[in-house]
Amino acid sequence: MNVFDFIIRNRAEVLQLTLEHLTLVAIAMTLAVVIGVPLGVALTRRQALERWVLGAANVIQTVPSLALFGFLIPVPLIGGIGGRTAVVALTLYALLPIIRNTYVGITGVDPAVIEAARGMGMTDGQLLWQVEIPLSLGVILAGIRVATVICVGVATIAAAIGAGGLGMYIFRGVAMVNNQVILAGAMWYARARLGGAAAELRLAGPSRLPRQPRAPDRRRLEEFHRANRTRRAAGAGI
Repeated sequence: MNVFDFIIRNRAEVLQLTLEHLTLVAIAMTLAVVIGVPLGVALTRRQALERWVLGAANVIQTVPSLALFGFLIPVPLIGGIGGRTAVVALTLYALLPIIRNTYVGITGVDPAVIEAARGMGMTDGQLLWQVEIPLSLGVILAGIRVATVICVGVATIAAAIGAGGLGMYIFRGVAMVNNQVILAGAMWYARARLGGAAAELRLAGPSRLPRQPRAPDRRRLEEFHRANRTRRAAGAGI
């Protein structure tokens, strides 16, 4: 029996494990985005915390996945055998690219655009939502794509702690010394990984990526800024 016959005969179980794998990734990525993007924005406002937050995220990223699962299992509330520990570990692994890209994207916005927006009277909230986030959205989405690929890969190891997913076939095949079972898990894992990456690429396609303002737009903003200052100076003189 070759690997394709095995997949056809066990298609119900293969589909169930695929859904478990994608569910782990979806929950972890949702939590990582909810935590990582606001944290990255906060670092742009308090840059003194950048060293500590990014340093902690880098340390977590260097911990091997099995070791991180082992550290989390005895922790109350979030630990234990099963999907809960896997979701926490995947969320921690996904934080670094999301926080880093959010921080880099926002701090990389052209200072002239920010100065022009402040000259137009924008508040900090308006500056963030109407200028900084739209201009840095492409970089933020790139971080989310990288985090998604990391989560899909690490979720395979989560089968070792009973979290399910496509890694079950790989571990089962190694225990049984069965190449067909190993290949079945590897093939469907690769398919899920490529599918997740393709979905993120479509999400950040060229038609949806924000574009930096063109030079004429920046000149008009700067001229408007200068005109405002001139009117204010004239009013003060009167």
